[in-house]
Amino acid sequence: MTGLRWGILGPGGIARAFASDLRTAGLDLVAVGSRSADTASAFAAEFDVPHVHDSYEKLVADPEVDIVYIATPHPFHAEQAVLALEAGKHVLVEKPFTINAEEAARVRDVARAKGLLAMEAMWTRYLPMMVRVREIIDEGTLGDIRAVTADHTQKISRDPGHRLNALELGGGALLDLGIYPVSFAWDVLGEPASVSAAAVLGETGADAEVATIFTYASGAIATTLSAAHSAGPNTAHVIGTEARIDIDRVWYNQTSFRVVAPDGSVLESYDAKIDGRGMQYQALAAERYVLDGSLDSGILPLDETVAIMKTLDDVRAIIGVRYPTEG
Repeated sequence: MTGLRWGILGPGGIARAFASDLRTAGLDLVAVGSRSADTASAFAAEFDVPHVHDSYEKLVADPEVDIVYIATPHPFHAEQAVLALEAGKHVLVEKPFTINAEEAARVRDVARAKGLLAMEAMWTRYLPMMVRVREIIDEGTLGDIRAVTADHTQKISRDPGHRLNALELGGGALLDLGIYPVSFAWDVLGEPASVSAAAVLGETGADAEVATIFTYASGAIATTLSAAHSAGPNTAHVIGTEARIDIDRVWYNQTSFRVVAPDGSVLESYDAKIDGRGMQYQALAAERYVLDGSLDSGILPLDETVAIMKTLDDVRAIIGVRYPTEG
């Protein structure tokens, strides 16, 4: 622990999971801010949070807060991250980081100008399971990586007012669900040389299903599938010339995986358990980056977050999805 004091901006469902994991890890959650005093008070009572604010401005102005976790819908992330940064607070911004790469770059530039940490809360990357996956790849166990494939597919409400169907809230499968497999492909293979995609749009114009194909200078290929109205296996695979990694359901959570040789023999099995959901690992990492003065993630650097948002922009340009806030 660095002694950083956390504030939560936007006490919704994802914030409740994060707060629970902060408490599991023994980290210092001191404040919550909402536009609704009742909502903030209820959240504070549930998680024993001492400072309660009925506006985001009051939260970021709280001298007891060092770092703000932003957990609102993503169309508001850029504005709220800048609000916190301008108030001198570090920020951990829920994924997707922003609506598009332009907004992401703005947050990055403000953070650097202020000498503060801004980090995307892509919590999957920080899980112990993913740490081991990267170690296996770096050790060369898989040989040359030839393919990555992953899906994030859920059956969610078709109600036009649901946030995943509402374009004004950045709705659609890609940014809310597809960010996981797209970020995973980036984690393993880096920046793609080419991006192609196909999608089915729902009644509101939001993307209901999106498939992507990325190619790489190495000759590798990554495929992803995201869907909001149909639940699939939610597994992931990294395929190399000497072995592959099969990550079980639900792959973007802490789960089990196997390293499998071409003949089908299992070279390694992994099934380590953790406390809570696992969102505490990104918080612990954020605290380390502040403590060591790097002010950037070593697992998901801010420049990479911006570049991933550009990949998502490219996919949306192909499938014809644009958000009202983009003009």
